[in-house]
This record gives sequence, C-alpha cells and structure tokens, in this order.
Amino acid sequence: MNRPSRQRPWLREELLHLLSLSGNMAGLCITGVTLFYTVGRASRAATIADDLLAICALVFLCSAYLIFFALRMRDTRVTVMLEHTADTLFVVGMTLMVATGVLMAYTVW
Repeated sequence: MNRPSRQRPWLREELLHLLSLSGNMAGLCITGVTLFYTVGRASRAATIADDLLAICALVFLCSAYLIFFALRMRDTRVTVMLEHTADTLFVVGMTLMVATGVLMAYTVW
C-alpha cells in the first residue's frame, strides 16, 4: 500500500488549477473557431488559424482528461506520470495558441 506523501496535497492543488485552466483554454479556442465561422472569412490564413484553434481545443481537452484521471489515481507514481503528460500537453496547446495568435495578428486582421 502506498503511504500518503507530503507532496500529494500540493500535487492535487496543482492538478485542480491545471484542470480549470485547461477547460477555460479549450472554451476560448472553441470561441475562436466559432468567431471564424461567424465572420465567414474564406482566406487561406483564416482557415489555417481556424484549424489550429480546433487542434488547440483538442489538446486542452486531452490535458483535462488526463488530469481528471490523475486526480482519481491512488498510486502516486501514476499520478505524477499523468501530471507530467498533462503539463506537456498544456504547454503544447499554449504554444499552438500563441502561434495562432501571431498568425491572426499578422495575416487575418
């Protein structure tokens, strides 16, 4: 049986904050996709930005999914592994979102 470590409450708090952020960022990406659809611009850059935002939303949702499972795990090693994977996905999503923002700022609008 695993003994509770002193790191576990801190890890749980970090996961809860990251879960909230991942959900909010996925919603923001979906809002951007909806905005592109509503405006109806047919330029190539708008289509690329639209696709990148959809991929970002998927990455953030996958991160939230992993965080949810990490919160339910009892084994600390598995929780830490899931947390690292979710962190990596979150950073990838943020990087893609910044790239999309740059693309939108310089070509779309």
